[in-house]
Amino acid sequence: MSTPQSDQKHLWVSWDEYHRLIERLALKVHESGWKFDMVLCLARGGVRPGDVFSRIFDVPLAILSTSSYREEAGTVRGDLDIAKYMTMTKGPLSGKILLVDDLADSGVTLTKVMKHLKDNFEGVTEVKSAVIWTKGCSAFKPDYQMEELPHNPWIHQPFEDYDGLRPHQLAAWIKKGEAGA
Repeated sequence: MSTPQSDQKHLWVSWDEYHRLIERLALKVHESGWKFDMVLCLARGGVRPGDVFSRIFDVPLAILSTSSYREEAGTVRGDLDIAKYMTMTKGPLSGKILLVDDLADSGVTLTKVMKHLKDNFEGVTEVKSAVIWTKGCSAFKPDYQMEELPHNPWIHQPFEDYDGLRPHQLAAWIKKGEAGA
């Protein structure tokens, strides 16, 4: 299945592009020389990049769930929810943290999470942020980014196909994918 043509209103991203952007972002962080102790990714959009960063840099991964896009099939921003608990395998959140998400859209989520970390985790000594995309309308400017998007397009990430897929549709979905391969 080919990816539609991007324009100023829509950015269409294939799986290959998505993975290359994550790898290039990881390289950018590495080349900066900044060393961190843990990756904290924001679920859901930051889970895939966070996982890749955790593996490449060989540091523990923590996951914090946040959500603001819930209305109208996830296209309208609602109030931001930050999970009460964070998931991690190694001790408390502490030291130097790389906060990873897919994008800085309005910047509200990243701004509030940075404040949340500062206010609630005294063992955290430094936090830097890394995102694939930063929209021009974002009030938050990450420490590391791959692409700045001044026209604020809607980003169609490759996994959004799953947003409308339901379990009873899987057999037909798989069959269609195998026919197109």
